[in-house]
Amino acid sequence: MKENKKNFYSQLGVSADKKELHKAIKNINKGLFPGAFCKIVDDIAGRSDYCSIFHSDSAGTKSNLAYLYYKETNDISIFQNVVQDAIVMNIDDLLCVGANEKIILSNTIGRNKKLITGDILSIIINEIENYSQNLTEMGLPVSTCGGETEDVGDVIKTLIVGVTVFTSMKRSQVIDASNIKPNDVIVGLASFGKCNYEKEYNSGIGSNGLTLARHGTLSHIYYEKYPECYDANLDERNVFFGKYKISDKVNSLPISIGKALLSPTRTFTPILIEIFKKFRKKIHGIVHNTGGGQTKCLNFGIRIKYIKDDLFEAPPIFKIIQESSNTSWKEMFQVFNMGHRMEVMTDPITAEEIIKISNNFGVEAKVIGHCEEATNKNGLILETPYGTFQYEK
Repeated sequence: MKENKKNFYSQLGVSADKKELHKAIKNINKGLFPGAFCKIVDDIAGRSDYCSIFHSDSAGTKSNLAYLYYKETNDISIFQNVVQDAIVMNIDDLLCVGANEKIILSNTIGRNKKLITGDILSIIINEIENYSQNLTEMGLPVSTCGGETEDVGDVIKTLIVGVTVFTSMKRSQVIDASNIKPNDVIVGLASFGKCNYEKEYNSGIGSNGLTLARHGTLSHIYYEKYPECYDANLDERNVFFGKYKISDKVNSLPISIGKALLSPTRTFTPILIEIFKKFRKKIHGIVHNTGGGQTKCLNFGIRIKYIKDDLFEAPPIFKIIQESSNTSWKEMFQVFNMGHRMEVMTDPITAEEIIKISNNFGVEAKVIGHCEEATNKNGLILETPYGTFQYEK
């Protein structure tokens, strides 16, 4: 049996736990609610009962994958997906602290002008407007304020799509994850399937781990074909070493490998807005499983041991990535959301009501675990069909 690759994400030049980043910012002020999912500061207008949040993120290397997909298929509409990725990575973070009032959104697009044409830019810029309107129709008012397009071919080989958002909210409405308690249950909201507000099947991939996903899944034929799609400093053995072409189909997926890897990050906006209307004060914490995957929760709560012992079955795309790349399952759970990308910590009675709300939107939800008291630092135990894995902060 071939031995699983260990710490493979770091070999690709990416960090799942971002220890260097956390070390760099450890002495920086954590804001008004140090335990909250987002940094929260004094209200920009000076109101003592309000606070403000300024947040920024991007679609990461998923935009690079969209470029490769476009070159292979000539489907320019695929760039709409990465716009949703960039926006949702910000919006759903804000929702984790309960922010659902009017949001102001700006964008920064960095491109290699020789490869990313005006037609592609037009798709991206128009989709920023369209998806912002979609969120508004879901009940979250989003106003766009333009942005910046940078021609930086010396720095960026293909494309990066970034978004910045700003909002204010009442301090009394903040959901502070430092309130996560022992005996809380953890409700997981599924990242995969086709919900009521999506147009097609979503693989659940989100916008994290795409460096591992694309190199570990896609064939080495792309190594020679698209040198602009990888870091030239990487060992060739770690570049596009997977089993599949981007247009390949497998029985477990209703869409191609490429479309599955590029499924747009699902937003939980309408679900969380409905939850806030009825149960805001019952929510002790919300965690968006982005960087760090299933271990993201380690950064939140005080002396909490998270026990996740009833996870969703890993959706097909993650099984495909693991089998193709031979990455260890322990690392897979540390890199990817593995089936649920939003976690709500609350009491068991409220949890049942949250599950009903989520199901009404066509998003599967269930109690995937619970919280216990830790003796020292936060810890996590994942009980999975592939083994029991332990992690510490």
